[in-house]
Amino acid sequence: MNYSTYLCCVMATVGRADAVENAPPETTLEDAIEPALQQFRQVFQDFASKPVTPQTTFELEGRMKAATQELNRAGLEWQLNHLESSQASDWPLNVEFDGEWHTRRNEQTPHEISTTFGKICLWRVGYRPTDESGGPTIFPLEQQLGLIAGATPALAERVAYYQAEAGATQRRTLERLKQEHNVAWGVPKLRKVVGRVAEGMADGRHEVQVEKLLELLEQAWSSTGRHKPVLSVGRDGISFGVPVKGGSIFEVASAGTVSVYDRRGKRLGTVYLAYTPESLQPRMTEQLTRLIHAVLQRWDKPLPRLCYVTDAGDNETSYYTNVLRTMRHPRTSERLEWIRVLDYYHASEYVGKMAQALFGKGPAAQTWVRRMLKLLKQPGGIRRVLNSAAALKSRYPMKAKKRQEDFRKASEYLRTRTKFMRYAAYQRVGIPCGSGVTEAACKTIYTQRLKLSGMRWKKPGAQTILHLRVMLLSGVWTEAFQRLLKRLKEVKVPPYNQPGRQRLKVAA
Repeated sequence: MNYSTYLCCVMATVGRADAVENAPPETTLEDAIEPALQQFRQVFQDFASKPVTPQTTFELEGRMKAATQELNRAGLEWQLNHLESSQASDWPLNVEFDGEWHTRRNEQTPHEISTTFGKICLWRVGYRPTDESGGPTIFPLEQQLGLIAGATPALAERVAYYQAEAGATQRRTLERLKQEHNVAWGVPKLRKVVGRVAEGMADGRHEVQVEKLLELLEQAWSSTGRHKPVLSVGRDGISFGVPVKGGSIFEVASAGTVSVYDRRGKRLGTVYLAYTPESLQPRMTEQLTRLIHAVLQRWDKPLPRLCYVTDAGDNETSYYTNVLRTMRHPRTSERLEWIRVLDYYHASEYVGKMAQALFGKGPAAQTWVRRMLKLLKQPGGIRRVLNSAAALKSRYPMKAKKRQEDFRKASEYLRTRTKFMRYAAYQRVGIPCGSGVTEAACKTIYTQRLKLSGMRWKKPGAQTILHLRVMLLSGVWTEAFQRLLKRLKEVKVPPYNQPGRQRLKVAA
């Protein structure tokens, strides 16, 4: 029997002992909401007694919203305060929680709870450690309601969502709480609630993202077109400032993406990962690999085409060399064939650097670059670009050593990566040529939220927001929060009216 069923049994019976020493005043639902109803009626009476103008019409909707919110607040407060019986003997004398026994206090005590309608006063029965060890008092009703740092699940979800949005700040979120929910918090309270939600949702992130990708793959599989579905992976780094004494240091944070493309080469969706700076980015490597493995493990149809689209950064390259190139199918142990794609736009930058070394800044360089970028997407394009650059170099020798060095670095960059720049072949089979999705991830995940004017972060606080942000952008927010609710602590009780000493266990 769960706690809710037990409450129903208690509410349906007559108490067998005196009322507890301290309890909320006994009222009916009608009495509890009557002041709010009267306020609601008064709104219309006031409106009808004045001339109708744009100003009074504007004020009418505002007053209606406030009156409705107060009605909801009063009703919710009454309902929650009538879940527990006011009779002390109706409740078990002892409960077990985390392996320790707790003994009932013979009174209900009040606690201010924040809801989406405002603040309410909740009266609940507490249990103290039986061995009088000084441990905290537990409140089974609060655990059953799923309160998160004194906020209802509905309000906690809204607060976390506000903090996850682009452009959000602590000040703006606190203002929204006051304006939309009539709840006044400070920064410590805000951080506590958001931290709890982020931690809980992060625990279920992996599973909901796997389910999202499998859903996208099903859509891609049933789509029409001439290509195989594509599972495209990418990762990139972004400079991220961390405050230190006397200034700031800048490290490289990481962003990862896994996208699904249908048979026409259309991107159906993307899930995201993001982590604060770490040496060699081990968490990104671990979680990105875990996500890929889980999707392939559960996908029971023929494999989609697998590709890895990034620039040629150290961490990005080592992930392909050390992980993807040696990866085996988690079920069949067969070697997986990953197609490595060097981002077309990064390649274009190096073509531009060769042009500047050859021609300097001017129309001639721009004209040559335009021709080469078109050529780059044709069969054997990169070889033809390099041959054209080499011919121009021999025809127009560069005298300045800096221009010679710039040309050498740019041409060497392209020459050593020609096998990853077969853009015509990629387009022919529906593989993306650019890492725009991952580049955009750096902007949407970090820049639009964590790199606003005046912001400075410590890594734990930044990671809290990143946990929320990737679930919002991945389109799995609702699913992740539902998983959080299911994992909240649940109270279990013995059958009602069980003979003998009453004991129950509070499941951790």
